[in-house]
Amino acid sequence: MQRVFTSKGGNDMAKHGRKIDYEESSGNVFADLGLPNPEQELLKANLTVQIFRAIKARKLTQAKTGKILGIPQPHVSDLMRGRARAFSTERLMQFLAALGHDVEIRVKKTRKEHGQVSVVAA
Repeated sequence: MQRVFTSKGGNDMAKHGRKIDYEESSGNVFADLGLPNPEQELLKANLTVQIFRAIKARKLTQAKTGKILGIPQPHVSDLMRGRARAFSTERLMQFLAALGHDVEIRVKKTRKEHGQVSVVAA
């Protein structure tokens, strides 16, 4: 869906009444960008956010985190920067468990034609 927005702020574009074209997100930035396997990428991104939060909450160094997860510190650095492409979804879930979190997979019937995969943090 494409909409046209006329800005009414204090910047130059607004003063000249220029229109800004934009599209509403589908809710999955990876799908919006046309990347392959967008649902998988969104799931991995959400798991990575939870890993980041767990590391920060425990005030762990990257070196200590690497020992807990069984990976070298540079890979922890990648995770902390949101670069989880090298890790499978299963491995990311194992990292969360190693950081002291229960990971639960729940399957339920959807009312839509196609279901979705999501991460719900408790």
